Amino acid sequence: MSDIDIRTEGRAGRITLNRPKALNALTYDMCLEIENALDAWRSEDSVALVLIDAAGDKAFCAGGDIAVMYETGTKGDYAYGQKFWRDEYRMNAKIAEFPKPVVSLMHGFTMGGGVGVGCHAAYRIVGESAQVAMPECGIGLVPDVGGSALLARASGRLGTYLGVTGARMGPGDALHAGFADHFVPEDTWQALAEDLVATGDPAAIARAAAPAPTPDSPLAARQARIDALFAGAALTEIAEALDADGSDLATDALKRMRRNSPLAMACAIEMQRRLGPAPTIRAALALEYRFTHRAPERSDFLEGIRAAIIDKDKSPRWRHADMDAVSREDVEAMLAPLGADELNLEEELT
Repeated sequence: MSDIDIRTEGRAGRITLNRPKALNALTYDMCLEIENALDAWRSEDSVALVLIDAAGDKAFCAGGDIAVMYETGTKGDYAYGQKFWRDEYRMNAKIAEFPKPVVSLMHGFTMGGGVGVGCHAAYRIVGESAQVAMPECGIGLVPDVGGSALLARASGRLGTYLGVTGARMGPGDALHAGFADHFVPEDTWQALAEDLVATGDPAAIARAAAPAPTPDSPLAARQARIDALFAGAALTEIAEALDADGSDLATDALKRMRRNSPLAMACAIEMQRRLGPAPTIRAALALEYRFTHRAPERSDFLEGIRAAIIDKDKSPRWRHADMDAVSREDVEAMLAPLGADELNLEEELT
């Protein structure tokens, strides 16, 4: 059985992620197949919209399949990871910039690479089981796949909070933070999909969403405190503010952050500062790629994978002992221009 089911039905081009036992984690080949489908449908008059969903009941897509990156990176082969990210980012940009409506149905876990597939769609639907997050700092990476743009656009300092803690968002929080547009109960998704396929008209989404009340957002309720606690311009300032506050919110945030790579968190904060409140997808991907291009060789990425995925000891040995140890120079080095290796979203598949 294929890892991805791509077909046309009625007026829709359909993409179904189909690795439910692996929580629909994206492989390199899946990224290429999504891109190829988008390229084909761009000028196909019979396709009025694109509908992206996933098999199984646990996840839309819980991230990228990073085991191969570890295998190649630990052998000193950094080219595989660089190519994976380069081609994945091009696919992310094509979803965001697609000239026809793209609709995503996101249930269960939508994390990392799944955000890159689902959360750049023009119409982003979540159901009651949705758990959306950008937990990359926990494996020594920064929020990527265009996720840094979503975080930067989030109101106040929510993006900083979500980026450095990796906190999960239920459906109400995903709507509040700008990772989703509509809440539609999952038991009506089949009927919605049939309507979209038959009509090719995204107006069906508003009709499906209308009867359901918007879920509560704990993030919205805590927005003012998050804005105050995460107002610092750098990781050390934020950590100091959290430590001094001592509230349940601050204590929980610090606990999460102390599990993560200090270098990755410091870079994630700086990336949002550079992007500003209204970044383009291309600006975000270009900045992300500066980090990820260097990540296998010069960051905590391989160690993060080892601790979380390979050995599963949950005891990563980060390059910096604590959050105070990351210097401005360390951050600048990871985000410096790449010269001839800068991300080029116009290159052809090879």
